[in-house]
Amino acid sequence: MNFLHQFNPQPIIFQLGPITVRWYGLIIVLGLLFGFLLVRHLTKARGIKPDDVYDLGFWLVLSGIVGARLYEVFFINWSYYYANPLAIAKIWQGGLAIHGVIIGGVITLYVWVRIKKQSFWLWSDMIVVALILGQAIGRWGNYFNQELFGWPTSLPWGIPIELAHRPLEFMSYEFFHPTFLYESLLNFVLFLVLLYLIKKKNFQAGVITAIYFIGYSIIRFMMEFIRIDQTPEFWSLRLPQWASVVIVIATIIVLFLKKNKINTSLSSRAER
Repeated sequence: MNFLHQFNPQPIIFQLGPITVRWYGLIIVLGLLFGFLLVRHLTKARGIKPDDVYDLGFWLVLSGIVGARLYEVFFINWSYYYANPLAIAKIWQGGLAIHGVIIGGVITLYVWVRIKKQSFWLWSDMIVVALILGQAIGRWGNYFNQELFGWPTSLPWGIPIELAHRPLEFMSYEFFHPTFLYESLLNFVLFLVLLYLIKKKNFQAGVITAIYFIGYSIIRFMMEFIRIDQTPEFWSLRLPQWASVVIVIATIIVLFLKKNKINTSLSSRAER
């Protein structure tokens, strides 16, 4: 038995009248805060104006939350939210899909850099380092909400899940794999790798972004074999696994096109 066996995680930190402070919300805020501070540090070292960081940060947070919720509503749990539309606004109860964050963030960043006439890849390389740190922190919110856990386990690091949160077919089990912890640790390792690479400053713009997309997609693909939460399945793979496969393929294609564009540009200059 370990310390995780000795208490059941609860979603609420404290209540003061109508005010309720929840672990999930606090942890998400901490992830955003540390991510923002990291981007601010990286941009400062590159001489980027603070106003640009604040401006882009606001739109990325907004689009990330909206994208995460819309992805969860329309692709993961549509039947539930269709029957309970008021629950869509209750993001403190969980249900923020990282693939929605990525989609919303990429679209927002592309539009923002086009307006500001700045480099998409310069910004994306810095943002993904902060994003994976935020993901490593944010996964702990799932622990306190008792959600997104894995198969039943007798391993000493299994986490207790209350009856109200267990799937019907696993009602007789008490301890489950802490998939939040597995993913959090793997995300943190990927964060350290990306942080090391971006500090070296000798990589072509976009490479760090590609490493993030491929690295996290592999992590998420593996985690889906352990998780038992409900999600659509196609040909024996869960929806997030298919999303991960698409992201990896798209990343490789973009890298290939980007490399060819650079080679073509260099050849044109050489011919002059």
